[in-house]
Amino acid sequence: MQVMYKLNDEQLITLFKKGHSSALEELVYRHKDKLFTSIVLLVKDTFLAEDIFQDTFIKIIDTIRAERYTEKGKFLPWAMRIGHNLCVDHFRKVKRTPVIKTGDDKDIFNVLNFSEPSAEEAMMTRQSHHNVRRMLDLLPEEQREVIILRHYADLSFKEIADLTQVSINTALGRMRYGLINLRKMMTEKQICL
Repeated sequence: MQVMYKLNDEQLITLFKKGHSSALEELVYRHKDKLFTSIVLLVKDTFLAEDIFQDTFIKIIDTIRAERYTEKGKFLPWAMRIGHNLCVDHFRKVKRTPVIKTGDDKDIFNVLNFSEPSAEEAMMTRQSHHNVRRMLDLLPEEQREVIILRHYADLSFKEIADLTQVSINTALGRMRYGLINLRKMMTEKQICL
């Protein structure tokens, strides 16, 4: 048996189709950081991101097993598109869900604390990450999305354009204006990263 980490994504998918579950493990291991980070930054909730991340790989497994995987050589952009679409589906569903408010008009689930922060959450709340995330949240949605997909998911502008269903020039423009806005915020607030 070949050493899994030396194989490319397509070879791993072929092995997984033949019943080698370790091939899927290698795919997950290889791409989990980029995919999970992108989902976290889109939904802004680690626990929700974990659920969407798992749903993403369930959908990937189902698609590969059903012989519907056709993205030869483009596994990560395809997986990112699935994760992105699941995030969009989540927000559509949330819009239709009634929100329970407290007496002072706050969402009850934002007020209640159900658990202690995990080690990962503690790490992510370090000051520099906190500043960047806070500034990203202030950007218009389209600019924030392109910056996350480019810098955290490491997608090309063509992949971002395909994923967000805009032209490459629009994706480039959103990135440019997003970075200009981030620089402006850093200067105004004199934030040191």
